[in-house]
Amino acid sequence: MTGVRTAEQLERFRELLLAERREAEERLAEQSEGITAVREARSDTSVDDEHDPDGPTMSQEWSQRTAVLHDVEHELTDVDHALARIDEGTYGVCERCGNKITVARLEARPTATLCIDCARLVR
Repeated sequence: MTGVRTAEQLERFRELLLAERREAEERLAEQSEGITAVREARSDTSVDDEHDPDGPTMSQEWSQRTAVLHDVEHELTDVDHALARIDEGTYGVCERCGNKITVARLEARPTATLCIDCARLVR
């Protein structure tokens, strides 16, 4: 079978996506806490991190954490859209050509919205 067709397959992908969402929410909480700590450290005028040869500067730390936070937020959005497609009955259907996305592709990337052929075209 090449595309998602059965209720069992859809339920398996729903569980996979929900697990992915839980993991992303944990990373989001960690990054949010880290950003709060960096924000507090940056506001502390006694911190002279620009001259600390042993570690990254607060600016570097802020940039890294906000980039990771943005990635996790994007991942959560993708997962939510995939879950909505399951509910709508369009999960596993390529948004570009309308063909089925293979189960193997969905197993590798459960949030995929394009079949492999269309994904190659848009790169």
